[in-house]
Amino acid sequence: MTTQINPYNQSIEDLQKDYPGNDFEQGLSQVEAQKRLATNGPNKLESKKTPKWQLFIRQFNNLIIYILIAAALLTTLMGHYSDAIIIGLVVIINAIIGYYQEANASDALERIKDLLATEATVYRDGQRIDIPTEDLVVGDVVFLEAGDSIPADLRIVDTDNLRLEESALTGEADSVDKQAAALTPTTVPLADQINMAFASTSVTNGSGLGVVVATAEQTEIGQISKAVTHTQSRPTPLTREINKLGAGVSYVIIAAAILLFILGFISGLYSLPVLAIAIVTMVVGSIPEGLPATTSVILAMGVSDMAKNKHAIVKTLPAVETLGSVDVIATDKTGTLTKNEMTVKDIITADQIYHVSGNGYAPEGQIQQADQPAVIDDTLALFLEAGFEANDTTLFKSDEGWAINGEPTDGAFLTVYHKGFSIDQVPQNTEIDMLPFDSDYRYIAKLVQTTTGQRRLYIKGSPDKLFPMAQQKDAAFPLDTWNQHVQRLSEQGKRVVAVGYLDVPASTTTITHEGLNKGITLLGLAGIIDPPRDEVIQALAEMNAAGVDVKMITGDHPLTAKAIGEKLGLAPVIKTITGPEWDQLSPEDKEIAAVEHQVFARTTPSNKLEIVEALQKQHKVTAMTGDGVNDAPALKRADIGVAMGIKGTDVAKDSADMILTNDNFATMSVAIQEGRRIYDNIKKSILFLLPTSFAEGLIIAFTILMQQSMPLQAAQLLWINMVSAITIQFAFIFEPAEDGIMARAPRKTGQTLMNKHDIFQMAYVSVLMALIALWAYDWLLGRGVDQVTASTMMVNIIVISKIFYLFNIRTTKLAFSKAFFSNPKAFGIIAGMIVLQLILTYVPFMQKLFYTEPLTLLEWAVSIGAGFLILIITECDKIIRLKLKR
Repeated sequence: MTTQINPYNQSIEDLQKDYPGNDFEQGLSQVEAQKRLATNGPNKLESKKTPKWQLFIRQFNNLIIYILIAAALLTTLMGHYSDAIIIGLVVIINAIIGYYQEANASDALERIKDLLATEATVYRDGQRIDIPTEDLVVGDVVFLEAGDSIPADLRIVDTDNLRLEESALTGEADSVDKQAAALTPTTVPLADQINMAFASTSVTNGSGLGVVVATAEQTEIGQISKAVTHTQSRPTPLTREINKLGAGVSYVIIAAAILLFILGFISGLYSLPVLAIAIVTMVVGSIPEGLPATTSVILAMGVSDMAKNKHAIVKTLPAVETLGSVDVIATDKTGTLTKNEMTVKDIITADQIYHVSGNGYAPEGQIQQADQPAVIDDTLALFLEAGFEANDTTLFKSDEGWAINGEPTDGAFLTVYHKGFSIDQVPQNTEIDMLPFDSDYRYIAKLVQTTTGQRRLYIKGSPDKLFPMAQQKDAAFPLDTWNQHVQRLSEQGKRVVAVGYLDVPASTTTITHEGLNKGITLLGLAGIIDPPRDEVIQALAEMNAAGVDVKMITGDHPLTAKAIGEKLGLAPVIKTITGPEWDQLSPEDKEIAAVEHQVFARTTPSNKLEIVEALQKQHKVTAMTGDGVNDAPALKRADIGVAMGIKGTDVAKDSADMILTNDNFATMSVAIQEGRRIYDNIKKSILFLLPTSFAEGLIIAFTILMQQSMPLQAAQLLWINMVSAITIQFAFIFEPAEDGIMARAPRKTGQTLMNKHDIFQMAYVSVLMALIALWAYDWLLGRGVDQVTASTMMVNIIVISKIFYLFNIRTTKLAFSKAFFSNPKAFGIIAGMIVLQLILTYVPFMQKLFYTEPLTLLEWAVSIGAGFLILIITECDKIIRLKLKR
């Protein structure tokens, strides 16, 4: 076979040369087919899975984890087994959390494989036989009929009213008419390749023959599977920021530990074992081992809340936070921004223009004239009846709502009929004959007998087919006027369908094309559109206010896509580019075009992926929403992929990070707000955790520098970090969103987690906590109190300081304002922490395990006073910042 040109450019004559007698129905010989199968391999998609043990092992590839493992080994060698066990448990828990997230990520390729047919009907040695799809080879001639799944990519060579449903691959809502003739342009968008059939699509009408031109990974669906397999998911912005922060903190702590070890060793005050355990204690106290767990808990609670209350299932924990930093949402049109339910919006007759309210297949709405309910005159009634009768689709109500079985355009006429008449009122005509829609003629007709005994032929179809028929009937037919109506509706992105009728003699029993061409009476035109979802318009307004750009990527015609974009309010000015135009651009120009254009029409699956990558190269955090197989690579590549849960394909859902269970794009606005809230709360928890962790390390560091005995045991530091820190930090899970959270722009890509003031506050709070705790410790020892009691008070000073510091960090407003009571659950968590501290201080078992003693009222007062002092100082800092901001 000739392979030098695109299959859709090949002529029938060239294709026939490979078969005996130039007859496609001779097919390949079995011998030739076996040769090709041996050479090119089976027609199936291969998948390669990462072993579960590799998933688990790579969870330990983290600098903080390395440090903790080293600390656990050191404490084990020194005989501090309880410390080693606690550190080891922290490491394993973090690894299990990470493994669970990765192991539950679904394999989208498996879903793609499920789309492929299992058997195909082919011609071999002149016989029509069924063979396993895996045995198909390039050159096989496949027989197609209604209900078949396409087993490979085919060049159509013969058709009999052949129509294919390709929406999952191309985004085209209606079934596509197929033809056998070669296409002349050398570059044709996927949706316009009307002489091709693609694997994973299906036959809805008619029959035909197709020559296999691609199998397995060479097919369009195979290319998608390859893209899904090879597309690497990028780390989320939060993951990148926390990894960077964790590495920075770890390097500083390691450097400080080495320096302190050298100074302590030189001083000669400490024996080597004592110095070593002191350094390990400082490292363990300074390392924020609670950070991964706390972050995971906040994300997990956010994920749970979104699933229960916000109709969004988030499959990976970091993805929920990524929503908060989204700059751009690239979205499919059909079924996402629109209902994927064709709707008649305009009816034009010879004398009147009507508008139709209501969207979708639900027969809810009115036919209106001048914003008032229209009077259903004879012409309009006949128009509605003709559209209802010239139809082979059914409209029905299911548990999920109104739906159709058949063609979307036909369904639109059924719905508009019931907007003019009640749902129970249907024409009482008797069907005599039916002429199905044919791609060569582009109209559908039905012959009926009316209740008056009149035989009447109803027809609807393409205006360019019905207008000549109307001219045959009426020499004065105003063709220019009707063409102007067609042009106006087309410019609005609407599909235009003409409707007519013809009264015929009572002896007529069949419909013929010749009879129709003798002339019909044109009743009017219908302007049909896949309507925008009502809730999307408000959601887009909210996203624009939040600084989030929305890009529409669709397989539709550019005029249709732009019209929908304008109705939705996608952007103040909408620039459109097509897939073929995009393909001509250089990589640098694609990056510019991705940012500057709002509508991308006639795109291929590879175009969608390239658009997402171009946006990311421009440092845009990009979300991608979609529902089709063609969306899968882009969904996986995007910073967060979002699939539709109801109408979305399994492939799309498995490639995505988040699934909208209500198929409502407006949920994205709610999800973005939730993502921003979660990010704010994670940042607050980090700004809360680091100073208190550093304070513990500084206590040990200052003690070594002052060459004094160690005031805290390693077990006490681990109690503070893994019990009090995480318990108190649960308060951030329930912290409500800050005012105006959706009025601010997305945070910049590459922005560090902490700004200069955050670092300044972290430093002075750490030093303050450490110095106050050391002063109180020395003060108690000076009063003759034993060392165990002094260290018990130091533990309580640090914990109570954390409690007071929580009220400063949890809101950008002043602590003592209305915001004080905005998170009632925080008070319950604090109460729980106080109970735990009392248990630590007074229960004999805990006293023995953590080296504690009971405190007097004075010692409790000092502990509470120290914490309150931290709050006063940090609130004064906040007051100064708020005044400077104003």
